[in-house]
Amino acid sequence: MSRLSFFQFLSSKPYILSLAIIFVLSIWLGLGTLIAEENTLSNTLNDSPKAKVGFQTYTAQKVQKSISLYGRTAPDKQAKLGAEIAGKIVELAVDKGEAVIKGQVIARIDKGDLDIQVERASALLKVREKEYKAVQSLKNKGLQGEVAFSKAQADLIEARAGLRNAKLALANTAVKAPFGGAIERLYIELGDFVSVGDPVATLIDLRQIVIEADVSERHIQNLALQQPAQVSFIDDNEVEGKVSYISRVSSPETNTFPIEILLPNPQQKIPAGVSAEVKLNLYEQLAVKVTPAILALDESGNLGVKTLTNEQVNFVPIKLVKAEQDGVWLTGLGEQVSIITVGQGFVRHGDTVIAVEQKK
Repeated sequence: MSRLSFFQFLSSKPYILSLAIIFVLSIWLGLGTLIAEENTLSNTLNDSPKAKVGFQTYTAQKVQKSISLYGRTAPDKQAKLGAEIAGKIVELAVDKGEAVIKGQVIARIDKGDLDIQVERASALLKVREKEYKAVQSLKNKGLQGEVAFSKAQADLIEARAGLRNAKLALANTAVKAPFGGAIERLYIELGDFVSVGDPVATLIDLRQIVIEADVSERHIQNLALQQPAQVSFIDDNEVEGKVSYISRVSSPETNTFPIEILLPNPQQKIPAGVSAEVKLNLYEQLAVKVTPAILALDESGNLGVKTLTNEQVNFVPIKLVKAEQDGVWLTGLGEQVSIITVGQGFVRHGDTVIAVEQKK
């Protein structure tokens, strides 16, 4: 009875049946369209063409890891000469900037009575020598006591010291160059009075120069004394020197170690105080040389190159060894590697590609 009532209801309102049929047909058509789209997308992905890239095969070579430092030239020898005796300057034997040889007189201080003091000390020494010989002769004969002999011996030693001091004071009236070089500064004028220790002149020797530079704590252990160093100046002049000094204590302010590079400068063309770039080799390592254009960054910002292994793209992080005008040297790629040189910007790590080898 209820079923009959339901059909009577539908018969009296046929539009409800029509709506139900339309609803079912809409669902069926929608599902069919969705399945068709998924199949089309799947077929499209499966049938999409592979990217075409070019590659070159590189063989690693042994290269030197090097560092570049910046420093300034300084004289190999430098001395600030001072007065060793007080007195008036009575002679200036050189001019500022003049070249001098070892032992050459730079200035003279008034001798005063030092000549007479030398003569007096010399005469006194002769007297003491005679007294000593006489006392020694009497002592050998048993006619002189030990105390008198010891006093004569002490008087002789004192007389010798007096003569030596008088001669030294006289010699110190001449201020002489302790080594060959050039007079960089003169602190005195003719007629000046100087006391002991007052500056007279600054003497420098530029036949050899040193470059003072600082090395980081990361590289200091790779350096050795007497190792070669390439030095370049602002005028593009290049000279080879050697490491002459390596500090074993770092600077607390910079955590760097001072070093010195010794350079020959026979014609003294290189002045002190000029800037210089120093290139030092640290150690050998395997590296390949490539153009900077093939370098790339991954999502994390690591520098590397895109390589090929069985036509699959791999991103390999690298380290820069050194840069030259025609390329850069990279390490971390093994002894031999195939690097994508054309189309690397259109492929990602893990992609399968069509690889074509390029001629170098």
